[in-house]
Amino acid sequence: MTSDRTVLVVMHTGRDDATETFRRVEKGLGDNGIALRLLAAEAVDRGSMPRDADGGRDFGVDIEVVAADENAAEGCELVLALGGDGTFLRAAELARNVEIPVVGVNLGHIGFLAEAEADAIDVVLDHIVSQDYRVEERMTLDVVVRVDGRIVHRGWALNEASLEKGPRLGVLNVVLEVDGRPVSSFGCDGVLVSTPTGSTAYAFSAGGPILWPDIESILVVPNNAHALFARPMVTSPDASIAIEIEAGGHEATVFCDGRRNMVIPAGGRLEVTRCGTPLKWVRLDSAPFTDRLVRKFRLPVTGWRGP
Repeated sequence: MTSDRTVLVVMHTGRDDATETFRRVEKGLGDNGIALRLLAAEAVDRGSMPRDADGGRDFGVDIEVVAADENAAEGCELVLALGGDGTFLRAAELARNVEIPVVGVNLGHIGFLAEAEADAIDVVLDHIVSQDYRVEERMTLDVVVRVDGRIVHRGWALNEASLEKGPRLGVLNVVLEVDGRPVSSFGCDGVLVSTPTGSTAYAFSAGGPILWPDIESILVVPNNAHALFARPMVTSPDASIAIEIEAGGHEATVFCDGRRNMVIPAGGRLEVTRCGTPLKWVRLDSAPFTDRLVRKFRLPVTGWRGP
């Protein structure tokens, strides 16, 4: 039987709860005529696929195994992530490549990016089967590395681009620039350039503010800066952020969402702007961001009486 609908499932492998949740996904979607697609390494880990699984081979009526490349989600209606925020970010990369939505089910600790917890998987599957969900667009960042005026690397980020000094190296000396004008120079361990979505991630740990996701903006957070004026800044979403590394200093590395990295030599330049390709994000309810913040961070609200 060939299905007209296919969902790519991205899992946190090596966990019993992920395997059990996937079995429920198989039944919930398979019983409704929706085909599944798995990444080869995850299918092998699950123990149901041959060890020689390679891209494009079909191992059953309802499950197709593909290579984890930029075309993994081609032809799917959405990507379902089963895991924590790291799994969601992997799934988001595959979804964004072909401009389809992604939905996360949390099997981790906080799982801030997930739309539901594992015990609500059947509810999530019902929404997918009936296509009863909204799709929001979350802004992403275009990340460019220039050396001597030439673009040598290009990437993107959903959460943040994190410029970091190398291990056991001295202070990283940088100049921060906004919209083509210098703002400040300082020594630091690094600088984070974040979206509102990423403001609850690394940028938050580095002392940045939490931004509601409907406030489109770019957040700049110096990390352990040795300067008086090196505070977090919120800029326009259309701002152009640049960070130049001192020519006589150390090289640095920029990490995009903690996954994709690019080396920047001394004298190099990191440029971050809003990307023209947002991420399509599945929402299953209309609960406000405030409720998610309180629930995920377990914030104390005892004594609140309401309006």
